[in-house]
Amino acid sequence: MKNFNKISIFLFLILGITFTSCETTDLDLLDDPNEITIDKANLERFLVAIQLDFKSFVEDMGRNGAQLTRVEYMFGRTYANNYAPENTNEEWAFAYEGMFSDMAAAEILAQDLEANKHLGVMRILKAYTAFILVDYYGDIPFSEASQPSEFPNPNLDDDAAVYAAALELLDEGIAFMNADGLGLENDLFYNNDFGKWIKAANSMKMNAYLNTRLVDSDARNKFNAIVNSGNFITSTEDDFQFQYGTNVTAPDTRHPAYAADYISNGASRYRSNWLMNEMYNNDDPRRRYYFFRQSICTPNSTGADGNACPADPQRLFCSTQARPTHYPADMIFCSVDGGYWGRDHGNAEGIPPDSFRRAAMGVYPGGGNFDDNRFASIDEGQGGQGAGITPIMLASYTDLMRAEFALASGDASGANSFLQSALQKSIAKVMTFGSLDSDADLSFAPSATDISDFTSAISTSFTSGSTEDKWNILAEQVLTTHYGNGTNAYNLYRRTGYPNTIQFSVEASPGSFVRSFFYPADEANTNSNIQQKANVEVQVFWDTNAGFPAFPPAN
Repeated sequence: MKNFNKISIFLFLILGITFTSCETTDLDLLDDPNEITIDKANLERFLVAIQLDFKSFVEDMGRNGAQLTRVEYMFGRTYANNYAPENTNEEWAFAYEGMFSDMAAAEILAQDLEANKHLGVMRILKAYTAFILVDYYGDIPFSEASQPSEFPNPNLDDDAAVYAAALELLDEGIAFMNADGLGLENDLFYNNDFGKWIKAANSMKMNAYLNTRLVDSDARNKFNAIVNSGNFITSTEDDFQFQYGTNVTAPDTRHPAYAADYISNGASRYRSNWLMNEMYNNDDPRRRYYFFRQSICTPNSTGADGNACPADPQRLFCSTQARPTHYPADMIFCSVDGGYWGRDHGNAEGIPPDSFRRAAMGVYPGGGNFDDNRFASIDEGQGGQGAGITPIMLASYTDLMRAEFALASGDASGANSFLQSALQKSIAKVMTFGSLDSDADLSFAPSATDISDFTSAISTSFTSGSTEDKWNILAEQVLTTHYGNGTNAYNLYRRTGYPNTIQFSVEASPGSFVRSFFYPADEANTNSNIQQKANVEVQVFWDTNAGFPAFPPAN
């Protein structure tokens, strides 16, 4: 995968493949060929490689967080085995062998060329990568990383110190963005709109302050200082996301979920039963964009046509099984109504012949099909052809951050207002993806009344509910809105323990929830200064909640 990624990078540069987020770039048109230096050409190649590794790192880590929080389906009955040391080798390589290594070389070139905008982009991407590494692993190599001649076996830095260093990197990145300098020849995120880069950096700082609110009494003041400046992501026009293309080979530029599902032998991934059931029961306007149903009926449920669906032990074995005894009576098990065919959290059964039955990735965020009740089998080239996004920092996310701070400080009315704003922005953004599917019947798109009914119901439940109800409602919407990138969902769950309404693991005793990941085997087995963790119970510095088995309650 790593080698393929590097090959893709150079093919990208040679062929000038167009991503929707940026204009087609021809090096010969941007500069007089006589004035192109080897250093400048190498710098631009480094910046493309760094950006592509960044999106892959964020996408893969976000999927890990989504699986843990039931935003996506998690295979395997015990948490420790599901997230064994070898399972995140690739993610670690994207960060250290890819981004950080390339940055070490590229920064020298950028400094010599006074390429301040390039330096700013690298600082911001490095800072956000560092935050995520800490969020998942705790202590990490940082100050000694990417210096193999001096530190062949880099030591671990304290996770709180890395967070502080990453915040400083963001400040440096903003300063570089405000300095004079040439733009990037391939800015894959903002097409050289450096004001938007600054908004993204400030939004990342807000996210860091939210994560640290349990250990920093001044976090809210720091957060509000950015809010009061207004210089953060408040509009979907400023959303920080990676836009995929539709190219199939040499390289494949499609969204990874599309490439996994829209193939000739059917969908290869399962969707989360908890999330589909939650959105179906709430009549969430986003569900037709998130999921594409291939079947009108899920075994042992009520179908989309209102008729009863018989059990099918061959394709959905659990449809003939009794509910796990540790599941409450009102907890979804096995079969979601309406044709939403997925899997329960931790279901480790074999793979039956159901690839043309299970719900597939929809048009958001993966660029698949819009669900217009066609109930047809998926195939290659359908829908948006993979031109989806990896959402990283969206306007709806910053509203949800504000909602959490408000609720934590006792301002329930303010929290509800921010939640409503987040839902409006999320729904509006998601609905724009319907046009990617040229075959879609968009008369099935939610109406203004549908949207108003949904948001009003959320508001009414939030206002009338207990404090616990409010936290559950907010957290459920955080998880739902972060479909496509579960890192913030994973962090919220460890900060708050909410929602405690999510589906339990199928296994009655799945072991400790992953409070931090094992160090990747490739690093722990070769770095003499890293001792592998004894278990996944080790908590990152900002997680001050009770340990296993008391927390989180819906393990």
